[in-house]
Amino acid sequence: MFRGKKYQDIAKQIDRANLYDPKEGLELICKTASAKFDETVELHVKLGVDSRHADQQVRGAIVLPNGTGKSVRVLVFAKGAAAEAAKAAGADYVGEMDMVEKIQKENWFDFDVVIATPDMMGTVGRLGKVLGPKGLMPSPKSGTVTPDAARAVTEAKAGKVEYRLDKTNIIHCPIGKVSFGADKLFENYSALMGAIIKAKPAAAKGQYIKSCVCASTMGPGVKMNAMKQL
Repeated sequence: MFRGKKYQDIAKQIDRANLYDPKEGLELICKTASAKFDETVELHVKLGVDSRHADQQVRGAIVLPNGTGKSVRVLVFAKGAAAEAAKAAGADYVGEMDMVEKIQKENWFDFDVVIATPDMMGTVGRLGKVLGPKGLMPSPKSGTVTPDAARAVTEAKAGKVEYRLDKTNIIHCPIGKVSFGADKLFENYSALMGAIIKAKPAAAKGQYIKSCVCASTMGPGVKMNAMKQL
């Protein structure tokens, strides 16, 4: 894969064979970020589990201490008092069947998070085929199916991230922006890693965390010593 000169110059500053102390690694990412925009920093964790087995799934959600640095657009499916509470909490869009039709007929996806009250899941279920592949389908495990829609809206706006395994048993999750600086990124990193470690399935055998890499949007990956994260 061809990489530009700027990328190659940055890559020379990173020892690919070294496992960096997380704080040191994040300082390096902040120092070498060179894009003209505020790059997102992502954490990629490969786990020693087999996601094909239901008892080895790793999934959950956590509100990062310093948020993600991204403004999140929230769509809520609710009615009555729950809908009013969600609006008051700052939801960008609140509705029922009208929102389902807007998504189905207009192919409308101007939102980042979907929250639903349990009584609305029969309605939201009609969108499974379009929301599911985009990772937007509300789920009790991630806290996006809840009777307390207002609280879920507040958490989403505060920087709640969902972590889940992909088909290659890797979790990909944002932990903030380069502009946060290493200290705030480290706090977010520690919170997320702590949640992933706590979520270890009882059926998982052998080494749980196989590798841990952080990278900015345009930068090379920095390998972290996951044993030093907390």
